[in-house]
Amino acid sequence: MRFAVSLLIFVSFAVVAVKYIEQLNFGDLMNRVEEVYGKRAVTRTQDWLAFLKDHDDSSEWQKINKVNHFFNKHIEYKTDEALWGKKDYWANPIETLGRGMGDCEDYAIAKYFSLISLGVPEDKIRLMYVRQLTVNEPHMVLIYFESPGDVPFVLDNFNHKVLAATKRRDLKPIYSFNGQGLWLAKAKGLGKKVKNSRGVSAWNKMLERIEQGELNTLETNLSEASYAKLN
Repeated sequence: MRFAVSLLIFVSFAVVAVKYIEQLNFGDLMNRVEEVYGKRAVTRTQDWLAFLKDHDDSSEWQKINKVNHFFNKHIEYKTDEALWGKKDYWANPIETLGRGMGDCEDYAIAKYFSLISLGVPEDKIRLMYVRQLTVNEPHMVLIYFESPGDVPFVLDNFNHKVLAATKRRDLKPIYSFNGQGLWLAKAKGLGKKVKNSRGVSAWNKMLERIEQGELNTLETNLSEASYAKLN
């Protein structure tokens, strides 16, 4: 896989993402995953890395669909309260894979990391907050632009099929963001970029945890493992 090359090419969040994926190759991390989350978590993490390697040369459209399918299939929906004992917690992919569960933010974040590591340009994908009109609740999805100015496609854990945003009339866009900035939503899922915005606080906290080192994150989780450890 092109981890080393990607590390030199991507900037901002993309650098963090590739560095993050690169860390997952170390045996001591896998040992820690097993210690915190159990043997099945190691299998899920290894399956993810194998999946990324297998699809490294796939077309961009294949990557979008395969990544969407992978996490929708392997991760069970669970609220932050039930999973982490917190009202709002944005898990990074290893935490989501470790538990085998996550909420809508965790699905979107895991898909984002995966696509960045597979070489999809950062300016083509954003996390988007929406209102899910079917259940009248806030929700998060990942959106993908084939070309600048195009109507984006939606990667979602609520509706598993990748569809153009214009076909998702059950979603009302609010704002979107990635490592490059924050956009206020308007028609067709596009929007005006908010200047000098640092984005979303929970997003920034998650990035800080990653920058501090995944092993440190797992050490913290180890102390909380009595709450919800999965074997």
